[in-house]
Amino acid sequence: MKALALLFLLLATLGETTIYPWDGPLGTTTQTDLDTSTVCLTDQASCGCCLIQKQIQRLEGFFNQTTDELNKELTKSKMALNNIRASRSAFSVALNNDTMFSCYGPFTDNKLITYKHVLINLGGSYNMQTGMVNVPRTGVYSLTVTIYGKGLSGGTLSTCANLQVNGKVVSSIFEQNGQDLEDSSSSVVTVALKAGDQVAVNLTKGCFICDNNSHYNTFTGFLLYATD
Repeated sequence: MKALALLFLLLATLGETTIYPWDGPLGTTTQTDLDTSTVCLTDQASCGCCLIQKQIQRLEGFFNQTTDELNKELTKSKMALNNIRASRSAFSVALNNDTMFSCYGPFTDNKLITYKHVLINLGGSYNMQTGMVNVPRTGVYSLTVTIYGKGLSGGTLSTCANLQVNGKVVSSIFEQNGQDLEDSSSSVVTVALKAGDQVAVNLTKGCFICDNNSHYNTFTGFLLYATD
């Protein structure tokens, strides 16, 4: 009886052993390979396991594809954000920030106004030493100049300046001999500028402006949108 049991065990050991790789049951260790349909007919439990494996592979492929697409969109968004950050340009400066009221000018010739108090200089385009703005990027800019002067009783009052780009006047700002002892004027322009252009405010000869920490005289500009 024991010999018969051992014989059955030996036959079972040498018998068929089904292999189930990731892409489903391919065959057996016998010389006659079984196709998937045959294995599914003979072993329903193993066939179901293989189908689950296939579904997992499909889901994995879909997940990887979706992840790649999301990464591409994230890269595009980061590039757009970096482009916006790189294009930021804005400045606003005032003549001075002194507690005492003082005037600048008049001079016997035109003279660039060097604004000494920086309110904002995003992008570093304004040079406090020269009074010049070096345009950082080609685009459309908004530029605003406000001037103010205060004269003495009986004196001649003349407040005037020019906004210029590369030495050429694009806007004139002036008020001369008004009805009182204070003159002020403003100009707002929108201009297309190229990277490297130089923008400044030129005090016209014979004119003067006055200011203190109230910031009556300001020069402001910012990039509306880039065109490069």
